[in-house]
Amino acid sequence: MALVTTTEMFKKAYDGGYAIGAFNVNNMEIVQGITEACKEENSPVILQVSKGARSYASHTYLMKLVEAAVMDCPDIPIALHLDHGPDFETCKSCIDGGFTSVMIDASSRPFEENIEITKQVVDYAHKYGVVVEAELGTLAGIEDDVVVSAEDSSYTRPEEVEEFVRRTGCDSLAIAIGTSHGAFKFKPGTKPQLRFDVLRECEKKLPGFPIVLHGASSVPQEYVHMINTYGGAMKDAIGVPEDQLREAARSAVCKINIDSDLRLAMTGSVRKHLVECPADFDPRQYLKPARANIKELVRHKIVNVLGCSGKAL
Repeated sequence: MALVTTTEMFKKAYDGGYAIGAFNVNNMEIVQGITEACKEENSPVILQVSKGARSYASHTYLMKLVEAAVMDCPDIPIALHLDHGPDFETCKSCIDGGFTSVMIDASSRPFEENIEITKQVVDYAHKYGVVVEAELGTLAGIEDDVVVSAEDSSYTRPEEVEEFVRRTGCDSLAIAIGTSHGAFKFKPGTKPQLRFDVLRECEKKLPGFPIVLHGASSVPQEYVHMINTYGGAMKDAIGVPEDQLREAARSAVCKINIDSDLRLAMTGSVRKHLVECPADFDPRQYLKPARANIKELVRHKIVNVLGCSGKAL
């Protein structure tokens, strides 16, 4: 099976009351861990690449890793998505370079400017059969080059979504309902709570239209504890409760982005191995268990959070 777009994925997810996991990839072990889990769970998947990942690994290496995953998982629908494309040029480069989906993130711009930039990307992408995700509202937190303070974040205004989608022609819409980027999403002592009222209003304005949640890592405390036990310093790392993400996946939310959880699983495993086996110096010795941890994390998300196990066909 060749790379696919998210169009059919999202239609089935919307009708079926589940979401597709969009997992950020940076290297071979992460790609393998994700896709091996999807193969075992017979789950569709979105592999997404940020601008930072392209700078780190290069477009060519990432494309070849994803092509290898497609060959290794011929029965699993895999989409390749640009995460947080900052401008038209970056989106165009990914469209020309074989991506099947791109996100243009002009959410920090004024409403009219966001529409103008998003429509420019949509017009170009649709000529080549590539789908486009856009964003309204601004998430707090840090993810690669995306840095937004809590003061500058804002919830999506439901009264704007219908006009935005109609005028841009985008294929899916990322909204801000209280998720945030990074591993430190909420202040210690507070009870994380997503704004389901905003989500429901957006659903009413856009019936049948796929919604996306960014910044949706749950920051598993076992990996935070593992990192801290073996020399790390991640005090007060708090994520989005998984039961709230599962509730969102039953609604119009068809794509849930997960990045920090993968980083935590890999980093915790590597730290643990190097402390417990100080004589090891072969990267395969510590990357193999790290890859296995990513695989188990993704399997857990597929089954218990996203609800997309067995949905590959």
